[in-house]
Amino acid sequence: MKNFSFIENGSTTSTPGFKAAGVTAGFKRSGAPDFALLFSEVPANAAGVFTTCRFAAAPVRYCKEILAKGGKLQAVSVNSGIANACTGKPGLEASRKTAALAAAKLGIAPDAVAVASTGRIGVQMDMALIEKALDLAVPQLSSDGGNDAARAIMTTDTVPKAVAAKLEINGKTVTIGAMTKGAGMINPGMAGLHATMLCFITTDADIDKDVLAGMLEENAQNSFNRITVDGDMSTNDTVLIFANGVSGVKIAAGTQDEADFKAALLEVMKNLAHRMVKDGEGSTKLVTIEVVNARSVEDAKMAAESVANSLLCKTAWFGNDPNWGRIAAALGYSGAVFDPDKCDISIDGVPVMTQGGDAGTPESVAAEVVKKDEFTIRCDFNDGDSNYWVWSSDVSYEYVKINADYHT
Repeated sequence: MKNFSFIENGSTTSTPGFKAAGVTAGFKRSGAPDFALLFSEVPANAAGVFTTCRFAAAPVRYCKEILAKGGKLQAVSVNSGIANACTGKPGLEASRKTAALAAAKLGIAPDAVAVASTGRIGVQMDMALIEKALDLAVPQLSSDGGNDAARAIMTTDTVPKAVAAKLEINGKTVTIGAMTKGAGMINPGMAGLHATMLCFITTDADIDKDVLAGMLEENAQNSFNRITVDGDMSTNDTVLIFANGVSGVKIAAGTQDEADFKAALLEVMKNLAHRMVKDGEGSTKLVTIEVVNARSVEDAKMAAESVANSLLCKTAWFGNDPNWGRIAAALGYSGAVFDPDKCDISIDGVPVMTQGGDAGTPESVAAEVVKKDEFTIRCDFNDGDSNYWVWSSDVSYEYVKINADYHT
């Protein structure tokens, strides 16, 4: 990448040709902002990846439908407070009506509007609130509205998450902006993610939709699909990318330009994924789990995810307990094939297991390491040449409180 850098206070609207708004329509009882509208001034090529949950929400099903038609998109309507999941045919019709209402107010075709929702499952969409939200949001669309939009899509997030970056391609500047939400129900597994995570990405590069789809899917596997807060996949996970081409920079498949753009996009997506785990519901630590020298990538993945999602490990981390026995147990039941007598485990370079047994490090030394806000657990199988990593968080008292109180 040439001259890649993040933009201070960047957002989706740091990208030329995009406007956004975030408003309060009444979806949330709290009175916090709860509706976002993102708009491209010109039609944009688009691609998406979505939850693999069998109970995929109506907006997910709708977005898949319009993307399959192959046309360009120009807007996305996002409400926070009602998930519009497990709502049957009325829910799907509500997504279509939302798109039609937004399109009419924006003066564009209904098939050019994507729809996303997050919030309580099993509640039918209140179309009166949708119409109110659009009446408020459309006049407020602004090239400075990206951070307002990022705040409006939050649920249990404690901070909005937006980012933008720029890079040079063929002597011209290309911009990538993005926003995401998600702090719990996070363990993406998108096909093409797990979490309620929503992510919307903008760029002014000119990229064919098939090329866009390929790089988005691959990058999701190395960013959002590498994070977990609680091991639960949402019904609504959605990542959409819009490429409006206003920079005049054409990025062709199989070129160095494509490789550079893809690398820049991955940095943007990893930045947001990292911040999602840091803001995990009630979390106090971000823990990187690395499994190295495994027999296969699948073995490394199963092992890393087993540790990352272990409640015993996650509660130990919260308690500043370096309990390596819990890590070993999670590796052992993961389904990964490895020789336990060859396994080494270290925490930020401090050995706690050597060749399947106690490394002899005083517990007080290891305990000092896990007191840190961020640390890395490295599990070396010494049994191959395949590796995998996952970002995880601890589980605190606050996590239980948030999720016990969420519905009521």
